[in-house]
This record gives sequence, C-alpha cells and structure tokens, in this order.
Amino acid sequence: MAADKRKVTTKMRSPLFIVLALTSVYLLNAQPVRTQPVRTQPASAQPVRVQPDTALPDVALLVGAQRVDDTQLKQVIIFGRHSVRAPVADNALLNTFSVKQYPLFSVGTGLLTPNGAKLETLLGSYYRLWLTNEKLLTGNDSNDAAAVYLRSNVIERTIVTAQSFASGLLPAASVNVNHYGPTESDPLFDAVGAGVARLDRDMAVAAVNGQLGGNAETLASAYAPEFALTRSLLFGYPTDETPAPVTPSGLVDVTTLPIAITAGSGSTAVNLGGLLLLSAAVDPFLMEYADGMPASDVGWGQLTAGGVSQISRLYNMGLDLEYRTPYLASVQSSNLAAHLVRSMVQTATGNAMTGSLGSPSTKVILLVASDVNIIGLAGLLHLDWILSGYQSDFCSPGGALVFELRQSQSTGEYVVRASYRGQTLDQLRNLTALTLAAPPAIAPVFIPGCSTRNATFDCPLEDFVRVSRHAIDPLSADLTDVNH
Repeated sequence: MAADKRKVTTKMRSPLFIVLALTSVYLLNAQPVRTQPVRTQPASAQPVRVQPDTALPDVALLVGAQRVDDTQLKQVIIFGRHSVRAPVADNALLNTFSVKQYPLFSVGTGLLTPNGAKLETLLGSYYRLWLTNEKLLTGNDSNDAAAVYLRSNVIERTIVTAQSFASGLLPAASVNVNHYGPTESDPLFDAVGAGVARLDRDMAVAAVNGQLGGNAETLASAYAPEFALTRSLLFGYPTDETPAPVTPSGLVDVTTLPIAITAGSGSTAVNLGGLLLLSAAVDPFLMEYADGMPASDVGWGQLTAGGVSQISRLYNMGLDLEYRTPYLASVQSSNLAAHLVRSMVQTATGNAMTGSLGSPSTKVILLVASDVNIIGLAGLLHLDWILSGYQSDFCSPGGALVFELRQSQSTGEYVVRASYRGQTLDQLRNLTALTLAAPPAIAPVFIPGCSTRNATFDCPLEDFVRVSRHAIDPLSADLTDVNH
C-alpha cells in the first residue's frame, strides 16, 4: 500500500503553531464584535510536541502489533446525556396513542427519576476510580475539586444529573455546577436559541429532505419492523396477526401520521411532522426498563431488553435527521466543538485561551446535556459507536462521549483518545455498582481524518485541531462565552 511506504518523520510544532492553526478558522468571516485576542505561549515555555500518524508495516498489522502505550492522561472531557428520566410527553397525551394506560413514573414529565440520580452517582464513582487510577485525580477531593469544571444545560434533569455525578466523583467536596437560568439559552447547547449560530431554515428543510431522497414517507418502509412492533404494542395485538386490526375508536395511530419536513421555530431547526408523536409514543419504553419498573410495566409486559433496543431505532431516527444531518450538525454543534477543542489546546499549551472551558489547570470537564447535543457533535466530527445491547450511535441514559488528552512520556507528544462510555440496559435496570473490574460498556471511537491504527484510535492533537478546523462553521462559533 502506498500509504504504508511513506517516510516517517518526527514533527515538532510550537504552541503558537497549534493556537494559530485552531484560531484561523475564526478569522475567516469573523465578526469583530464576536472575536477576542488569543494569548499565545511565551517563547521560553516548554514546546508542545504532537505525534505524527506513524504507519505500521503490513506485516505488523497482520500480527496485531501495537506500540507500547506510554501516554499519561492530562485532561478528560466527559460530554454526557442526562440519566434516566420520566417521558417528555405527559400521560394525558400518551394515553391517546394506546388501548392501555401508560405506566406512571414517580416524578413529573421530563424530570430525572430518583433511580436516575442514583445511577449517575454510581457512574461518577466509577469515573473517580478510573481517574484516580490514571493519576489524573489524587483522591483528595478538596484538592481535586479545584481542577474540575462542571456545566449542564438549563433543564432540571441535566442539572441534577451533573450534581449526582459530582456526588460520586468527589463525595467529600462541594463542586458548583455552572448553568444558565431556566429561561435562558446556553450557547454551548443551544447555539441557535442563543443567537450564536445562523440558521437558514429553508436550507435546513432541504438538507433533511435530501437525507430522505425527497420523500419522507419512505421511512415507513425502511423501518417497517419497528413501525409494526410499535403499532402492535400500542393497540395490544400480536405482531404476526394478519391483517392488522383497525385503529381503535378514539385513539390516534401514530404509525400512520403523515411525515412532512417543514421549517421549525425558535431553537427547533425543522419540524418532522408525524415523527414527533411517533417518537413521543416510543420514548417511555426504554426509560421504563432502565428505571427498574416491573416487567409487566415495560411495554405492558411485551418488551424484553432486545425489544426495547429495537424500538429505540424509531426514536434515534428522528434525532439523526434533526441533529446529525450535516448542515444542521454544522450550525448547531460548531460552537460546542470549538470550545472543546480550545479547552484541550489550553491544557496542552498551559496558556489561558478565550473560548475555552475552565482554566489551563482544569483536569476534568463534565458537560451534561441531552442526546440531541451528543448526536449533533458526533455528526459534526463523523463519530460513530455501538455498545452491547443498544442500537448504533444510541445515547444511553448517562452515557457520554469521552475525550482524553494524553501525553507520551517518551516523546512529550499529545494525542486525543475518544470513546463512548455508558451503562448497559441491565446495569441501569439493576442499579449495578461499577468498578474498574466491572465497568460500564466502553467503545473506542475512531475520529475520521486523524485517528491512527492503534487499538484506541489515538489522534495526534495537531491533526485533531486540523480536522476540527475543517468541520467547524466559523459563523456558528462564538469565543466570548467562557465559563458561565
């Protein structure tokens, strides 16, 4: 292979090179009111070295050879979904879809459940074990707290999730969760609502329709097994009954509602028509299972973990259209991506940088939002994963994209290592304690355009900056929002 025969060289890049490489994206079409000067590293500071994409010979690939991992964790960014919650639609609406009443959760619509809070604390305890083992944290909570930055979106379930995570991560310390007010839009998680991103609504509709070949109704055939399973659950008949019974009087058949993509309003980029109610109808099933409800209440006793996973394809389908579609991912997730990348560069260079989170000494950054935010960032950077028991690219309750900034101890070079980590459905359902020997499910994530061939798909920091610069829309990123 030609790529395997290229000459391998060691590249030395100064901090100034990396800073300029990253910030150049904002100089293009930047608005004066939204840009700020970036502090660069003094000439006397320790240079940052970034590992090149070293090709392995074909024979090494055949025998599975791997270089020894001598990297040390310098910073971790955990970008997670809230934990288990009640359905986002109230039961008065849900019960118009089904012949049986939906089970009641112990909390109000969309709120984090008590088990959801417990699960997140268990997850935080696992991260405490992992990060202490990695020597990123010391185990002295009071000292470690100064190196931890927490931020959540404005809704209750994300705030409580972050607080619960902190209770497990630093049980003996008090750590503030940064967030905006309940009626405000956080530009990290709602760039359109905050006025940071510039959304062309006609383009948004066209982009989603383009994903569907101009015919949204073809989704019903593409997802025919899931549509059939949903209808049989809601109307209480076997999936193999032929012909399928008519819609019971007085109920809405969410599987036959017209699917039409139209312009959204406010922070909502597009309106997916009938898919919105279909998604609302299937959303409770996974939460019923994960919250530990009796088996008789999980899909009215008709769904196992496998069925819960299969039917979640419908839920994820709508999210993919709204947030993974390339145009929408660019507009809605560029600001978040810019802050994440600049935070890594800030730590690598040791210099405070506008548009980053925390400070140069921040070791742990936890961001808690919704699955839509994680899917949007994944779409922007073309990241994919799959955990056992879940569908591809599904954001499990409490699950997170994790970005590790690591430094080689032999060369000083920095790499980014990405993974997706989340509790399995049964770990959620059983409130399973997590340890290093019995961790949550973990999937290494390949970063297209920069990951190397090692088992953890490490990406040289310089290349991660380059890939991010290419993906980020400069008109949808604002460097003035720092550490709210």
